[in-house]
Amino acid sequence: MTVASPLDTAPLDQALTDLRGRAASWTATPLAERIGLLERLLPRIGDGASAMVADSARAKGYDAGSGWAAEDWVTAPWALAQTVGAYLHVLRRLAAGRDPVPAGAVRGRDGRTVVDVFPVTATDRLLLNGFTAEVWTLPGTTREQVLARAAGEYRGRPGEPAVALVLGAGNVPAITPLDILHKLYAEGQVVLAKMNPVNAHLRPHFEKVFAEFVERGWVRFVDGGAAEGAYLTGHDDVDTIHVTGSERTHDAIVWGTGERGEERRRADTPLNDKPFTSELGGVSPCIVAPGPWSAADFRFQAEHIVTSKLNNSGHNCVATQILLVPRDWDGTERLLAEIRRVLGELPRRGPYYPGSADRLAAVTRAHPEAETYGDDDCRVLVPDLADADDPMLTDEVFAGALGVVRLPGEDVTAFLRAATEFANERLPGTLGATLLVHPRTERAHRSAVEEAVAGLRYGTLGVNCWSAFGFLLGYTPWGAFPGHDRRDIGSGVGFVHNAFLLEDVEKTVLRAPFAPAPRGLLTGSPSLSPRPPYYVTNRTGRTTMQRLTAYATDRRLSRLPGIFLSALRG
Repeated sequence: MTVASPLDTAPLDQALTDLRGRAASWTATPLAERIGLLERLLPRIGDGASAMVADSARAKGYDAGSGWAAEDWVTAPWALAQTVGAYLHVLRRLAAGRDPVPAGAVRGRDGRTVVDVFPVTATDRLLLNGFTAEVWTLPGTTREQVLARAAGEYRGRPGEPAVALVLGAGNVPAITPLDILHKLYAEGQVVLAKMNPVNAHLRPHFEKVFAEFVERGWVRFVDGGAAEGAYLTGHDDVDTIHVTGSERTHDAIVWGTGERGEERRRADTPLNDKPFTSELGGVSPCIVAPGPWSAADFRFQAEHIVTSKLNNSGHNCVATQILLVPRDWDGTERLLAEIRRVLGELPRRGPYYPGSADRLAAVTRAHPEAETYGDDDCRVLVPDLADADDPMLTDEVFAGALGVVRLPGEDVTAFLRAATEFANERLPGTLGATLLVHPRTERAHRSAVEEAVAGLRYGTLGVNCWSAFGFLLGYTPWGAFPGHDRRDIGSGVGFVHNAFLLEDVEKTVLRAPFAPAPRGLLTGSPSLSPRPPYYVTNRTGRTTMQRLTAYATDRRLSRLPGIFLSALRG
């Protein structure tokens, strides 16, 4: 019998002591210095980008020169640099005496107040032409309230000095540093970040990026597993907690485990009642509205859907798990045929996240009809889910399994209503959803599409854009749809990122061109954007993202032609 070694709490205690002693100094750090810290941080991201990507790729089982490494450029250095740039844009507005949010970006629509948050700059419009994002605020929020409440940390409502514990995620590299930035810049708190054992190899890279913050006692990194996490969440020197993970992790921290934990939840007497924010995933849908799709549309959107499933081997909290399609549309089988083709043609790649092989095996045991693709058997398609209690509909797989649900609907309106109801009522989680709709369908059935966009209860909704893109932009709040509480946590509470520092957020709605340039001219979604570099089928994605990262960390206009040249060849 192996006896577990006693937990060495001394380094954890010391880290918290250091942070507690420096918390007030961060609160007192003036805006100009906070801006300077971010300006000096950006080059460190650029200097360490290649090494960060190489370690991320190696941990997932492939070389940094592989086409798969495009995702590591996206979700490690580029996402971090993009978000730092977003914070800098808003903080510089404040430093110049302007409001954080341009007045013209806040508008009323159908009794709601919405905020246009992307594109922001001329290069946004150029590099992501046709991509837009707007934030919907909670019902009853006025335009005046949006403008007055934004960026309270810098407009007379700073937070009290506090120590935040960030429990890092093990899947996407940028999650932990982006959560650190949010705690520092949006909430004014110093941060202890506990790395997840799955990607603890990234700690040295993050310590270099945050070197000034570490030297001045505002950020500390520690390693450890569940025991260290449990010790830290209960520590007297931790004031607030943010966790990215599972509902199970949240409940263990707040209520404890076993029957005693369940008793506490029923009685609403938490074991840990510290202020808590969380991002916890769920079963994310992609809804496909019927329409006049061409053969090229079927191919492109199949690549889109497979990307939303297989990016990071499916180890994403908003990986598409359920494809909701019209039962009677003749395009459904054509789309599935193209999805099968893409699944079969992609190069070999296995799952890497702990437990993923077991979860995939459970799917194939429950579904003898499941189709597997690739010689690694980690791409699974279940082409017709009909049982309401099917585990694919009730549990997040967090791996490369995609299930298909065929829904009735005599027309576009009826189908979208059925899909909205199914997504809202049958699928657990409210973090992200994707809606694919042809521009001509949207024009012909505008009220039905608008009803679906308004009715889908998700923190981020992507229209012709995988909802995960909202995680990357920095300007867009990222979190679950409001309404969860600690007794029914769902996909979590609170929003992170959110560079405009908006309050009263309900959800973000992203939009992207239905078809890439130049074919978008024929579909009614004109833009300059080619196939996105994060698509798993993009032939130059790695090079494009490497060049985009270099530009995000050092915005020299001379870098732009190389980006366009690579992107257009993808």
